[in-house]
Amino acid sequence: MNTSRAHVALAVGVAGVLLLAVIIMSPMLMTSIPSFLGSGGTGRTDCLDGGTPVQEVSDTGAADIPADYLELYKKYGKKIGVQWNILAAVGKRETDHGRSNMAGVKSGTNYAGAAGPMQFLISTWGGKAQIAMSSKFSGYASDGNGDGVGNVYDPADAILGAAKMLKRNGAPEKVRQALFIYNRAWWYVDQVEQIAKGYAKSGDVEVPPQADDSCDDPLVEAAPSDVVAKILEFALAQRGKPYLWGGTGPDAFDCSGIIYAAYRAAGLLIPRTTFGQWPFGVKISQGEEQAGDLVFFNAGPGTGPDNPGHVGMVVSKGKMVEARCTLCGPIKVTSYQARDNIVGFTRPLQNPDVLEQLKKLQNAAL
Repeated sequence: MNTSRAHVALAVGVAGVLLLAVIIMSPMLMTSIPSFLGSGGTGRTDCLDGGTPVQEVSDTGAADIPADYLELYKKYGKKIGVQWNILAAVGKRETDHGRSNMAGVKSGTNYAGAAGPMQFLISTWGGKAQIAMSSKFSGYASDGNGDGVGNVYDPADAILGAAKMLKRNGAPEKVRQALFIYNRAWWYVDQVEQIAKGYAKSGDVEVPPQADDSCDDPLVEAAPSDVVAKILEFALAQRGKPYLWGGTGPDAFDCSGIIYAAYRAAGLLIPRTTFGQWPFGVKISQGEEQAGDLVFFNAGPGTGPDNPGHVGMVVSKGKMVEARCTLCGPIKVTSYQARDNIVGFTRPLQNPDVLEQLKKLQNAAL
């Protein structure tokens, strides 16, 4: 059964811009879908990205998914922050993990112009099937195998691109929404979700428990100071709350608002907006950042290499807590290493005004 396919990428930037891109995609491939049976057991979950569960593979999944594809689904699901079994289910539903001999899977395109194991329309990939990652392009072309080229037919590249697309559209929390945008048909969403459940040992599609504190303790305990620990405790406690432009709590926040409020919770006053926070902190070289530092991104209208429009707070190396945008899902811990628009890092606690505030707090405690 073939149907027309549409991708709609909708995001509201932190600086208040609304971006709408409607992209017509390829027909879906109806592969043989296994009749998954419940395993009767519960798979182990581990803490990842501040609470994202990592599910074990079911016997059915291990038997059906090629080993190299399984490794890629798990690798890029973890790196980008989406459920690996959802990625795998998309790969199954689209091309039977690249095993299909239909047009466009291994070369060329199908009649709608889609290609590769995850069936990207060439125009959404970057304008051509193979594109140098050093070039400027608009699309989901990705370099998963590190050869400098985004190749829509390469499983590593295609699976990484699909993970980014799902993440952009609401996964892992709003995974059904993300799947509906991937292919605008609820029957497709139901089929992919059913396949994903069969691939996980738990027999389910796990959603990150954003309010679960079980993964917070190690982050707070590893904080470089008691002050940073207080900042982290507040910021992590806001997970699951919605993004709100201009929000400073207590029910919703924007990107700089949650940081402003977290520092206030520790008794410190810093600038309210991203534009004020960027020049406020002492610049830190990438790789030297630590919990409590801020990471800035070139995102939003009127921003640039030295005028970032989005900010997150580092909670551990490679991870940040952020309020990203209205349609990006609730406040959560994400990976900043996967972003390609990082402007830089700062340490507000080294600002002279903050150092003076810290002295007053210490004196008041004596």
